[in-house]
Amino acid sequence: MATTVTAKGQVTIPKRVRDLLGIVPGSQVDFHRAADGSVVLTRADRKRPVSRFEKLRGHAGKGLDTDAIMALTRSET
Repeated sequence: MATTVTAKGQVTIPKRVRDLLGIVPGSQVDFHRAADGSVVLTRADRKRPVSRFEKLRGHAGKGLDTDAIMALTRSET
């Protein structure tokens, strides 16, 4: 993914990279040099994007309590 540097030294981070890293307006990013000489872009604020599974956590409704689960596993119903 190539991008063009502006006269002010600015670049646009491609959308696929922003989505991958969870970069949104206001996010802080960090550039550091890797051992092989490449430059790596990471999120500086260390906030990880919420996964699609995390978003669904707790939405299954009221579940069974321990006694009900034990009764089901022991065929006591």
